[in-house]
Amino acid sequence: MTFHIKGPWFANMNILATVDPANINHIYSKKFGSFVKGSKFYEIFDVLGDGILNSDSDIWSYHRNVAHSFLHHPQFLHSLINITQKKVENGLIPFFDHVSKHDIEIDLQDVFLRFMYDIMCTIMMDHDPRSLSINLPDFPLLKAVADLEHTIFTRHVFPTCIWKFQRWLNIGGEKKHKQAWKILDDFVYKCINKKREERSRGTSKPKDNEIEVSRVDLLTLFMDAEQNTIKSKSHDNNDKFLRDTISNFFLARGETTSTELNLFFYLLSKNPRVTHKIRMELDAMMTQVNNNYDRFLSNFKELSSQLTYLHATICETQRLYPALVFNHKSPIEPDILPSGHRVNPSTEIIFNMHSMGRMKSIWGDDCNEFKPERWITEGGVIKHEPSYKFAVFGAGPRTCMGKQMVFTQMKIVAAYIIRHYDIEPVDEGQPLVLDLSITLRMKHGFMVKIIRRSQN
Repeated sequence: MTFHIKGPWFANMNILATVDPANINHIYSKKFGSFVKGSKFYEIFDVLGDGILNSDSDIWSYHRNVAHSFLHHPQFLHSLINITQKKVENGLIPFFDHVSKHDIEIDLQDVFLRFMYDIMCTIMMDHDPRSLSINLPDFPLLKAVADLEHTIFTRHVFPTCIWKFQRWLNIGGEKKHKQAWKILDDFVYKCINKKREERSRGTSKPKDNEIEVSRVDLLTLFMDAEQNTIKSKSHDNNDKFLRDTISNFFLARGETTSTELNLFFYLLSKNPRVTHKIRMELDAMMTQVNNNYDRFLSNFKELSSQLTYLHATICETQRLYPALVFNHKSPIEPDILPSGHRVNPSTEIIFNMHSMGRMKSIWGDDCNEFKPERWITEGGVIKHEPSYKFAVFGAGPRTCMGKQMVFTQMKIVAAYIIRHYDIEPVDEGQPLVLDLSITLRMKHGFMVKIIRRSQN
């Protein structure tokens, strides 16, 4: 479960690829302080700047502390549910009903990307770009983010000297990277400027200076935080710091949750047995609220805990198709991993989550089967798997803080769609081809037809 790759001396490639749970536990948890993102990670993911995904030490701690106060605010869950539901009602349902009525084929992957970016922009920046509407307006940010991800993946594969030379010449993927970066910056800075104007007019400040998550977005929270004067070597103004901060959060959640939703419904389309079991579970739960979806949402925290099989299906989707394909770390000093491999500060340690979910030594002989039942105990509750075995959300101190967000949003969306619509692939026999990127987008999208169910 571990192998070493060393390129020629000029390539600056010293890679240790591992899916060994013992190594992951060692690096992410037991010796957390001895392994960092490192300078090479920062170079490869330069578009992220000094945001939480790209930073170490004090800057990372600052990001995490402010985000923690936001995500764990007593009103955050209510706000998240409210924003997600409004986008379902005003975006997803009208669109699905329209394409169903007119028998229009759609790319479900594109729809979920628009859906999630609208939501995350609202949560993070108090701005809804309204990219999900019946006419599917042009939204350049989606293409820009895909181009950025392709370049980041390529930088992992190409020797450093090659992609840096391409960047210097401004050709190929590096040229696209530069253009896509500008589109991202233009979008985020526009939102920052809009927020500053609102604050100067006093139209976005909460009453009595209280942090009301139902009214205050993450951008406002960071603007209010006194510590936002913290600078790194790349920052000479607060707007750059805010740009790095916000873009990390909304890109991470917009990409990963939309990807998981798309793959979730792809797997359901191939496994009608699973869809049927989820519907039975949803029907049983909805009878408690007289089939009132709003009552389900208002009591989401209590009622969603009854959706054991739906939760298990989401976990199984993440195991087989983790939205983030891989991650990496570098040691700050020489070390020996539990597998016996020696590493040093020049070693780039790669964790391949996609491969890890398909290892017989970790998940058993049926590791390639889509089987939500593996996540349910004999007592009928969700089986806990240690994070170093199921590492799609990371492990240790850097475990993804948005994990609960993902499950909450996926359950809200899945519950409504599964009860009200059938999703039929246009080409049943078309093989799944994944894009060569850092996230698991389908290379050719997921073309489907939406059928409104007569009995809800």
